[in-house]
This record gives sequence, structure tokens and C-alpha cells, in this order.
Amino acid sequence: MSSARKEARTVASDIARTIAGRDPSSVTREPKAASTADGEEMIEDFASITSSIASEVPKPVLYSGLIGAAPYLGTAAATIWYARQAGIAFAGGTTGATVAPDVAMAILNGCVHLQVTYGAVLLSFLGALHWGMEIAQYGGEQGYRRLLLGMAPVAFGWSTLAFEPTFALALQWFGFTAMWYADLQATNAGWTPRWYSQYRFYLSILIGVCMISTLAGMNFFGAWTGQSERTHKIEEMAEHQRSSPGRIEGTYSGDIEALDGEELGADHYVVIKVVGEAEEEEAEDGEAESGAGEDETSGEGQTAADPEEKHEKQVEKDQEQAATSPEGQKVDTKS
Repeated sequence: MSSARKEARTVASDIARTIAGRDPSSVTREPKAASTADGEEMIEDFASITSSIASEVPKPVLYSGLIGAAPYLGTAAATIWYARQAGIAFAGGTTGATVAPDVAMAILNGCVHLQVTYGAVLLSFLGALHWGMEIAQYGGEQGYRRLLLGMAPVAFGWSTLAFEPTFALALQWFGFTAMWYADLQATNAGWTPRWYSQYRFYLSILIGVCMISTLAGMNFFGAWTGQSERTHKIEEMAEHQRSSPGRIEGTYSGDIEALDGEELGADHYVVIKVVGEAEEEEAEDGEAESGAGEDETSGEGQTAADPEEKHEKQVEKDQEQAATSPEGQKVDTKS
């Protein structure tokens, strides 16, 4: 058991030295007289190495770094709070919601965009530090290698602004992690002060926690960043239609087809019909139209034939009258 504790103490010390960077053998543990238990000794090993490096950080640099993380702390806390408020309002709850949903969504979106834009600026600032150390020739003149190291986070941070805010936050979290690893290698190479790697590590941890809190607030505490009150109303209407009475649901084993409701003059965008049903309706309509056409044709023929019959009857009547009249008889006698 004691050997396992000693091994754990050794691992903790190695982790602290790795975070500190530079030559691990140059980082020594400050003796602690109160070390009585193995667990306490393990903690003291890690803490003493960390505090030894932290004591070398200039106080203005330490305090300025912490102040620089304040926008992340503020936006992360605001995101969690307003995401929860928007989630309660959109869910129809009344207890706990103290902010109108449209106001909560506006502030929520503003906090997320503020964090994304600030992250891009902060990544650029981390790159600019390497340009400053190259100009001052700290650790010697490194030339294009250190200048390119300073330009990489500028280009990466600027490119994240083109993405959706939540995805941009995830990309920036990766960027801060990668930049700390680059700073670790720069510290080991002697390009930076001895304390720079550990200083950057704990600031990156603080920023990473704020980013994860923001993402958790948007995904697990309620509203989503791209959601709006109009979207919520549309979802409510769709749910109402799904649960409204008179809705017919079921399955059909035959073939069906979707037709354009506008072309059919229906009240719906799409009309679902059984395959062949539309053709039967068209055939029935065609037969009805052809039947109506035949009736019209026969009616016209009958109308055209009626005057001829009347004329023939009128001629026959005139001949009969002429034959029976006295003048007609005189003509016959003379002949």
C-alpha cells in the first residue's frame, strides 16, 4: 500500500513538473515540515512545485491575466441563467421564470456572441505575445518559427467567427488547448520565461471551464441559441394539430402517391392518393364530358331538322288546300 502511495506521489510530482515545463529536474519540491501522511505528502509535492513556479510570475501579469478571464466568467454565468429562464418560459412554466422569453433569448444570444468574439481576440493576443518576445529577442532570435507561431492563433481565431456560435466555441476551446501545448514547447525550448507554461495552463483551464459551462447551459438547461419565440409557437401549433380530434392516422398496404395540392385546387400543399385513383377520376371526368358533348350534338341536329319538317308540312298543307278549292277544280276541268 505504501509503495502505491509513493508511486502516486511521484506521478503527481511529474505532472506538476510537466505543466511547469522547462527542465523538470530544475523544479524542486520545497520541504514541508507538516508532512505526516503519504496522502498529504503527495498533495504537498504537487502544490509545492506549482506554488514555486507561481511565485515567479510577476504580480501585474498574474492579476491582468485573471482580469482578462472576467468576461468569460460573466458571460458563462449569464448564459446559464438566461438559458434556464428561456427554457422555463418555452416549456410553459410560470414558477421560476422572471424574464420574458424574447428578452431572455436576446440576452442569451448576445452573451454567446460576446464570448465567441472575445475568444477570437484573446487567441490573437496570445499569438501577439510571441511576436513581442521575438522583437525583444527573448531566448535569442528565432526568426520565422516564432513569428509563424504568433500568426497561427490569429488566423485560427478569426476563422471561427464564420461558424455557428456553439460550434465556434468548441473550436476555440480546441484552439486554446493547442496554443497551450505550443507554449509548453516554447517554454521547454527557452523561448519564454520559466513560469510561462504553468501560467498559461491554469488560465486555459479557467477559460475552458467557462466555455464548457456555456455549452452546457445552452444544451442542458433549456433553450437553444438559434431558437426563437416564433419557432416555439410553430412547434406548439404542430403539436396541437397532431393531437387535434378528427385527425386520421393509420397504415395502408397498397401503393400511394403524393400530388401537388395547388394543382388539384385542394386546401393542402400535398394530397396523398392511392395509385390509380387519380387515373380513374380522370377517366370518369372524360366520359362525363364526352357524354355531354354527344347530347349537345344531338340537340343541335334536332334543332336544325325541325325547320325542314315544318316547311314540308306547310307545302303539303298548301297542296291539299289548292286541290279542294273551286279554282283548283276549274283548272282540272279545263285541262
